[in-house]
Amino acid sequence: MTSTLPNGLSAREAAPATTPLPISVRIRERLRKEGVPFLANDNIANHLREGELDQLEIEVAGRVRELLRSLVIDIENDHNTEETAERVAKMYLHEVFKGRYHHQPKIASFPNVKQLDEIYTVGPISVRSACSHHLVPILGNCWIGIKPGERVIGLSKFSRVADWVFSRPHIQEEAVIILADEIERLCQPLGLAILVKAQHYCMKWRGVKEPQTSMVNSVVRGDFRHDASLKQEFFELVRQQESLLST
Repeated sequence: MTSTLPNGLSAREAAPATTPLPISVRIRERLRKEGVPFLANDNIANHLREGELDQLEIEVAGRVRELLRSLVIDIENDHNTEETAERVAKMYLHEVFKGRYHHQPKIASFPNVKQLDEIYTVGPISVRSACSHHLVPILGNCWIGIKPGERVIGLSKFSRVADWVFSRPHIQEEAVIILADEIERLCQPLGLAILVKAQHYCMKWRGVKEPQTSMVNSVVRGDFRHDASLKQEFFELVRQQESLLST
């Protein structure tokens, strides 16, 4: 059949603009226009408008519902999965991936009035994330070592920041770097060391199914990087904290 559309005009452009685009499409188009990345472990909270997260939750629930139908699950008659789509949408946007859609918790910093210069460690801090490749859990512990600079933050705030950073789809190597960047921005320490030990369910639950395998990685910056004795002290303090857990 010969097209009656004017030259160069697509069917989408010619159709009446009666149905609004899905909210996810509108957000993506805005982010692209502003040159804002939206990779799996990026935070996009600053670019969401009022009410859009609620709209996105409705859209995600609809997509999950279609996924369940594609898995040949009778969600109309199965009492166990009747509201699964809504629960999953809420879980992704407000819990396990909240680090993408919610602003960083408010973290107050204070002047280092006493000029503290001895290192300290905080940990183990529980971290929960999801593998970007399969969206299955990454669960583990994090230790943070600080040599204070001009400002300090409260101990509990390290846990809040770690939870916010890890609550996104990740690979562990990148998650540690993002966490280090955030802590440096918040308190500008003279030295920073982070160690993460985690188990990946993409290896425990599927694939090679190795239940005991874990991944350990670290990042050291500032004085920890340039002073071998400080770096050694950090890892020794971590070992001591771990030994307390086993007693």
